[in-house]
Amino acid sequence: MIYLELFWTFLTIGALTFGGGYAMLPLIQEQVALRWGDLIPEEMLINFVAVSESTPGPFAINMATYVGSAVGGQSGSVWLSVFGSFCATMGVVLPSFVIILIVAKCYDKFKNSSIVKGCMTGLKPAVVGLIGNAVLGVLITVFFPAGLSLSVFASVSFYIYAGIFAVMLVLAFKKVHPIVIICLSAAIGIAVGYLGF
Repeated sequence: MIYLELFWTFLTIGALTFGGGYAMLPLIQEQVALRWGDLIPEEMLINFVAVSESTPGPFAINMATYVGSAVGGQSGSVWLSVFGSFCATMGVVLPSFVIILIVAKCYDKFKNSSIVKGCMTGLKPAVVGLIGNAVLGVLITVFFPAGLSLSVFASVSFYIYAGIFAVMLVLAFKKVHPIVIICLSAAIGIAVGYLGF
């Protein structure tokens, strides 16, 4: 059953990933491509990433909700789409919820443990690597959709995407308010979409 598969997939992702939503992104991309690649192409998943980043709430929960909606609602039913969102969201949230309850119960006993501190220190590079993998995956999908080849540099869309990326990078370092960046990104995206790039 697709809803049980949604729940189990996101339960596994939530249980096996440490470091938050961006660290989960490579696993989400892999599982979506493996299980529902025909239903959710990579470009659509990148759109889910963009929407998940710009909507309120935790990134991983937003991603699970959008994937669950797309997979659960493949029959066209709104209720099945909502149920798919519910199953995927509960799957990704449940492990963290249970782990936090256990940690809260045992925190006083282990907060000064050198083993726990060592584990946390050791996990930091792994989380950075997972986030870096997610960033590279998204960049390659956006800038090189047909694969790594020199023909990409001949297309106008590559330079438009690179320009948008450069402007957003400058705005991020200039400490512009995120709402302004989101609105500007939406306006540029709509304009580029209407121009047919």
